[in-house]
Amino acid sequence: MTATLAQTPLHAWHAGHGGRMVDFAGWSMPVQYGSIVAEHQAVRRRAGLFDVSHMGRLRFEGPDAARFLDRLVTRRVDDLPPGQIRYALVTNDAGGIRDDVLVYHLASRDGGTYYGMVVNASNREKIVAWIHQKLGDCDLECIDTTHEQAMIAVQGPLAERILQPMVDVSLAELGYYTGSEALIHEHPGIVSRTGYTGEDGFELIVPAAAAEAVWEQLLDNGRNDGVIAAGLGARDTLRLEAGMPLYGHELSEEITPLQAGLNFAVNFEGRDFPGCSVLTKFKQATPEWKRVGLELTGKRVPREHYPVVKDGRPIGEVTSGTFSPTLERPIAMAYVKPSITLGAEVHVDIRGTLEAAKVVKLPFYRRAK
Repeated sequence: MTATLAQTPLHAWHAGHGGRMVDFAGWSMPVQYGSIVAEHQAVRRRAGLFDVSHMGRLRFEGPDAARFLDRLVTRRVDDLPPGQIRYALVTNDAGGIRDDVLVYHLASRDGGTYYGMVVNASNREKIVAWIHQKLGDCDLECIDTTHEQAMIAVQGPLAERILQPMVDVSLAELGYYTGSEALIHEHPGIVSRTGYTGEDGFELIVPAAAAEAVWEQLLDNGRNDGVIAAGLGARDTLRLEAGMPLYGHELSEEITPLQAGLNFAVNFEGRDFPGCSVLTKFKQATPEWKRVGLELTGKRVPREHYPVVKDGRPIGEVTSGTFSPTLERPIAMAYVKPSITLGAEVHVDIRGTLEAAKVVKLPFYRRAK
């Protein structure tokens, strides 16, 4: 299998340490090393490491970088100070979501600033092509650095303590959704206080050749605290508990940011990103669908595309479901008709059996500050 799939710089480590490798967006990735539940709980209680090198990383240099990105994504970029990161969406001309991304504005240690973007692995080539389609006469260069780098997520309550000895910046001064160039285990890289688990934590971008040394040092720093490597399985259960949408499930080209409940990630005033005029017309209207959480009373787990039913009528569809290790019950995200209110009693059709569920506010889990 791995001969036909892209491999991260940590692939050999995963394969040599019991990682169960699967095809994820064309990459050979570890879904788990042992128990998904144990890896999930390690992140919630201590810390876990994730190889997220499959995520696409783009760098934008040139005098028009801010202006171009401001016209490409749904959040303002031209007012983004150096060191700040914003969650944003790339939309098509009809207002559907092409991807959800992080946009970085970083100060270079040798002077000046530049912009970065992290995109989903499955969408990297599509987004790069879209960028070149929209460039026009902008004076900038878009550089795809994905294969030259590794990206490692350190997530959990102990993340700061584990990482601080390895970086030459103060992590305590690094606020949520901020980032900085840094020496990471003596290698030049980027550290940001971001993640996809609902926990405090950091994401590191380092040269590909340094990945294994950084990874093993992080594990060594946390060994006495029970810090472990975690796979895509735990990453999915963690993000679902945190109510974070996943592209291809809660997000797609047919779903608008307004339907997805991501209004906070769209700045309308004075903007001209693709689909902006369409979304402006929809802004005051009730969307056809809305994203909600479901908590089930039984033990059976709802899966993608399972119908959501009320009073015998289909009112929506599950997009993601799992058994929550933290809540110890099945949970799901779904798109339902906008008339369905919080607290509503509904059912999920699980292979012909109607399982009782309640519509709840997202997220299912929120960490203590």
